[in-house]
Amino acid sequence: MPYWLQLMLDSLGPLLWAGLIFTIPLTLLSFVLGLAVGLGAALARLFGPWPLVAIVRFYVWIIRGTPLLVQLFLIFYGLPSLGIVLDAFPAALIGFTLNIGAYSSEIIRAVIGSVPRGQWEAAYSIGMSWSQAMRRTILPQAGRVAVPPLSNTFISLVKDTSLAAAITVPELFQSAQRIVAVTYEPLILYVEAALIYLAMSSVLSALQVRLEARLGRYGGFLEARS
Repeated sequence: MPYWLQLMLDSLGPLLWAGLIFTIPLTLLSFVLGLAVGLGAALARLFGPWPLVAIVRFYVWIIRGTPLLVQLFLIFYGLPSLGIVLDAFPAALIGFTLNIGAYSSEIIRAVIGSVPRGQWEAAYSIGMSWSQAMRRTILPQAGRVAVPPLSNTFISLVKDTSLAAAITVPELFQSAQRIVAVTYEPLILYVEAALIYLAMSSVLSALQVRLEARLGRYGGFLEARS
């Protein structure tokens, strides 16, 4: 067996284990928490008082205007100078959550704004309150429209988690770096790590296509009934 193939096979287990223990949990937790932050920020931008709107706009401006890697460094290496010391994984989780929250807030704000005004009026006409109209009428429609851009955000997050290696989170990419430090074979190990990321992204992309097709059929059924 060629040396490079043997090395890839020997390294596959540790890389997959690092992905299972750190990369996947970091991705899922960051995305779920980021969506919650994004929804709150979007609702604040659309319906909140102007001071809250100003704060949210500033938050989105800062996060979208600075590199994610810099944000992670500020949280992990910068905050200790203020007496706030975080372990690597929580620091990465906070950084990714804030980043996803800012980007997803713009997506959610756009899709909520795209729901026709008549849907609000129809909900109010049957006695719904604002919160009921939002929960039962507006968000379900907006959620279907938001699936493609949010799915793309999730797939990008899977790859972006490799940046957590810069703040010592032992995820998939840092695991590859550690093996490189022993084997001195960066090309083989980094290609293997890239292939693993490619495989995960390809699976997620295929699931996204199926989900969009299913939601498209569901949307067509609703339109036919209406």
